[in-house]
Amino acid sequence: MTELQDLAARVLRLEGEAILALVPRLDARFDAVVDLLERCRGRVIVTGMGKSGIIARKLAATLASTGTPAHFLHPAEGVHGDLGMVARGDVVVALSNSGETDELLAIVPLLKRLDVPIVLLTGNVDSALARQCRVVLDVSVREEACPMNLAPTSSTTAALAMGDAVAMALLERRGLRPEDYAALHPRGALGWRALVRVADLMRTGEAIPSVSDDALLKDVVAEMTHKRLGMTTVVDAVGRLVGVITDGDLRRLHLRSEPLGEFRARDFMTAEPRLVDRETLAATALDLMEKSGPITSLVVVDAQHRPDGILHLHDILRAKIDL
Repeated sequence: MTELQDLAARVLRLEGEAILALVPRLDARFDAVVDLLERCRGRVIVTGMGKSGIIARKLAATLASTGTPAHFLHPAEGVHGDLGMVARGDVVVALSNSGETDELLAIVPLLKRLDVPIVLLTGNVDSALARQCRVVLDVSVREEACPMNLAPTSSTTAALAMGDAVAMALLERRGLRPEDYAALHPRGALGWRALVRVADLMRTGEAIPSVSDDALLKDVVAEMTHKRLGMTTVVDAVGRLVGVITDGDLRRLHLRSEPLGEFRARDFMTAEPRLVDRETLAATALDLMEKSGPITSLVVVDAQHRPDGILHLHDILRAKIDL
């Protein structure tokens, strides 16, 4: 390894050790923090200065994205008016490696006046801040990964990891489901895969191509040309789905020796097409299309096995692009 790679390995090793050193410290205080946040009827206000403030911002974002209303408060701005975002019923989570951060110490009396409980993640459990907080979590590290043991590195990594541990324990306690998480992330791939269903995208009513099983070839072609989906459903006399005809079926029909004008839809349809339920996730339907041929359309049927909708590949792709 080069000298630079040796340095990088040292940083990664020290930061990894800093995280693992937190595991034996998990005790009743950790449970108390999760209980306090779960019972919070207001918002979780996360605060910190400098590098700890950056970690605090990330923790607030993680809590908010997993179902806990949370905001970041800059403590220096807090003493100049922003403390107005804190109200009775809130819980404050403070991050300070030293536990002696002047800006945090300045807002503590104001928080106590509101009877707001304070949770502290700190590297100094005997600090001035620690003595004034409801629950204190020890996130101290043996040494920073900085070669001079000065720049916050291992300490911020440990605080970040403990914050994630709290957030994930709270997520589990709240019983957050994948669809709940996705509802908080409606844009992008996550929301797409977990929220959008076939019923949201399928074509219905007059947009569904349909011919009777007795229809002549020319009528089949006319319907497919008019609806422009490259396929049509085939139904019996009472409207139940008995098959589909695709462009591929038409091509294969032309390889047969019989006169084309004599064929009826029932003679060259695919009798057992791929079906999908209207409540199926669109992402699941897309996977089915890709693994089944590929094919470009799926039919949705109702309880009487009548065509209820058509989901086309273009509808799925268009929905993904629009996110």
